Amino acid sequence: MQRFVARSGLLEGGRRRAQSLLRSQQQQQKAAREKEIANDVLPKMPPFDYSPAPYTGPSVDEILAKRRQFLSPSMFYLYKKPVNIVEGRMQYLFDEGGRRYLDGFGGIATVNCGHCHPDVVDAIVSQVKRIQHPTILYLNHAVADFAEALASKMPGNLKVAFFTNSGTEANELAMMMARLYTGCQDMISVRNSYHGNAAGTMGATGQRSWKFSVVQSGIHHVLNPDPYRGPFGSDGEKYAKDVQDIVDFATTGHVAGFISEAIQGVGGIVEAAPGYLPAVYKNVRKAGGLCIADEVQSGFARTGNMWGFEAHGVVPDIVTMAKGIGNGMPLGAVVTTPEIAEVLTRRSYFNTFGGNPVSTAAGLAVLKVIDKDNLRENASTVGAYMKDRLTALKEKYEIIGDVRGRGLMIGVELVSDRQKKTPANAETLHVLDQMKEMGVLIGKGGFYGNVFRITPPLCFTKEDADFLVDVMDYNMSKL
Repeated sequence: MQRFVARSGLLEGGRRRAQSLLRSQQQQQKAAREKEIANDVLPKMPPFDYSPAPYTGPSVDEILAKRRQFLSPSMFYLYKKPVNIVEGRMQYLFDEGGRRYLDGFGGIATVNCGHCHPDVVDAIVSQVKRIQHPTILYLNHAVADFAEALASKMPGNLKVAFFTNSGTEANELAMMMARLYTGCQDMISVRNSYHGNAAGTMGATGQRSWKFSVVQSGIHHVLNPDPYRGPFGSDGEKYAKDVQDIVDFATTGHVAGFISEAIQGVGGIVEAAPGYLPAVYKNVRKAGGLCIADEVQSGFARTGNMWGFEAHGVVPDIVTMAKGIGNGMPLGAVVTTPEIAEVLTRRSYFNTFGGNPVSTAAGLAVLKVIDKDNLRENASTVGAYMKDRLTALKEKYEIIGDVRGRGLMIGVELVSDRQKKTPANAETLHVLDQMKEMGVLIGKGGFYGNVFRITPPLCFTKEDADFLVDVMDYNMSKL
């Protein structure tokens, strides 16, 4: 027994020494990076063993001219000098000149497995060589296999899927199903949310930037449970009371449902305050409504869990998904219980391309890659590491008001006054543009347009995270 205790003490002592050594190495690396930045030494992108094929297509100017002439003027692009992306591999993108960029945006939280992941590409090519589109009026195993695999990733009795082509379609369908199932019309949504750009989802969206002057009825918007800008800080139950007030004072006391994102993507990577979703789900179900989780951006391992709602300890009645579901293929889905799914049999409901075999073959490959490449664990580990590094930048630069998010869905909000939380819009655009010039692509969002959205492919490494943060650090030091 004494030998066992002594041995345990030796092991514990060795573990502590190893941890101390690791901390010392990390501190030395951090000091070296800060010295380089102070000496105006540009950060170096991690090596990557791949060379893109020579590009022989049209130039940037030619593409811009065609866009202006033949595409809707509503289609905007990032950066003062738009970048022409012609090839991608895993977490990297390449322009027409073969220049490599670190992709910190992931096609707007879409390319979870990595650009042109060989397993996903092989599944798509193999399927498209056999048959591209038979319609779901005929049998094909691809859609059934994917539905079965997707059901295995869902909690509770969420076992039935209906496939769409986008997140907007999925959310439109989910809201209609909630209304049909309950017999009520009133839906509750959250301010600052984004759920799509069709009539119903535009109504559910809680930002004026994404709304046109068209009929948007039957939606009640409640307080955003925003720990940074909200009136109740991180007290989720206080925000939840606003939902109960809406039920009591703005409806008959019965509602169709409540739709929310666990982490608002377009809204600026805002995670719901702790305790909010459990309290709201209880209130909504008491009023006869269904709870819809919009997992279009936070799903498929991005947050370190398979689904964003898992971190809040709730199980929705309906889950909507898109983006990461097909790693860039046009694919979305509504997953619900068999009982709720029955409402669509009351009439004929059909989606021509929903369940397309090429898209669903890609979806099945995505689920396999998430498990095979340990993407949940990687998103959690690398995401936590990068968030820590970004939080350290917040201590260094007064302009950073908040660092938030979970896994590889991280937001950095810039403010010109920390006390007043005044949005630093011009600085956000400037740093975003300068980071592109140094080889790092990230997005922006938030109601005020002052939040960096960092949603890279989930194969991101700690070395990639260091490069991204170092480039941000360098450009912050030049403001």
